Amino acid sequence: MNASPPRSLRQVPGRPSPTLEDLALAAGVSRSTASRAINGGDRVSPEAQAAVDRAVVSLGYIPNRAARSLVTRRTSSIALVIPEPDVRVMMDPFFAVVITGITEALRETDVQLVLLMSRTDDDSARTLRYLRGGHVDGAIVVSHHKADSWARSLSETGLPTIFIGRPWDTAFDVTYVDTDNEGGGRIAARHLSGIGRRRLATVAGPADMTAAVDRLRGWQAGLREAGLPEGPVVHADFTTDGAAAAARRLLAEHPDIDGIFAASDLMALGVMEAIQAAGRSVPGDIALMGYDNHAVAETAATPLTTITQPMVEMAVKAGTMLLEEIEAPGSHPEPVIYSTELVERASTSVAPTASAAKA
Repeated sequence: MNASPPRSLRQVPGRPSPTLEDLALAAGVSRSTASRAINGGDRVSPEAQAAVDRAVVSLGYIPNRAARSLVTRRTSSIALVIPEPDVRVMMDPFFAVVITGITEALRETDVQLVLLMSRTDDDSARTLRYLRGGHVDGAIVVSHHKADSWARSLSETGLPTIFIGRPWDTAFDVTYVDTDNEGGGRIAARHLSGIGRRRLATVAGPADMTAAVDRLRGWQAGLREAGLPEGPVVHADFTTDGAAAAARRLLAEHPDIDGIFAASDLMALGVMEAIQAAGRSVPGDIALMGYDNHAVAETAATPLTTITQPMVEMAVKAGTMLLEEIEAPGSHPEPVIYSTELVERASTSVAPTASAAKA
């Protein structure tokens, strides 16, 4: 076998990249052996593998990924499916955090991330056709809704899939990464009742999303455990404007409220806006809590008490689990649930004002 490639084969500026034939010649092996060696195939002796590895380095050889995909049936790409309107994806920092986490999971690999946003029925059908067409090796789905059929549809394709957030129907062969949303809701109720607030309400998330439903369930259970009524509930989407509108209705119908739990930090910002517009203060008149512990919670005009949701860690885990599922089809990792914690800030730091206490 050749100890080093002929000088004429070495990659130099202005010359075409070395071919598989060049690699085989430099390694002193057949073309088929060189192909098996770079594609991780079997029936390659340790000596031949070592020779090909040396030739790859010395030539600066870059495999033809299109050709490799014909052998491995891999595309070296995964999809992130977000069943939400484009405008929400672009405006909500939650999705930027998810993308950051998944990208981190892929950092040491050659796998690329493909972003697919599909909210309408037509978009969903088109996205599903793309996923079924062999364009990606797996998919991560986040921010799904009850009417979405992603769990069933992707299970039927056999495409490795991980959900961020518990899917509505866990009977299908998909797994997920989530946070203890119900436990987080309980923590919120325990905290607000524990600081002396007694007339409590919540601006809950969409009733067609499992995270919102679980947070509301935990909140109501926590109020019962504290010996308090479940209190008023208004629903909004996970946006600042939607929560502000819902909070205005809530305050008009229940002016005696002295504590509010919002289902996300972005929603809490909208609630804070509505409270201030009504001539009331946070936390003097109304203690306010969010959920997520986004950066916006700490930088709000009145920094928000909130419940942690380790989204970067969850997204990294989802990406890692998907890569494992792709490498070992059918391994089907068990769901991973992250615990929640209270982060206390100024929005719940003082007792009710005298006027609020008499309301």
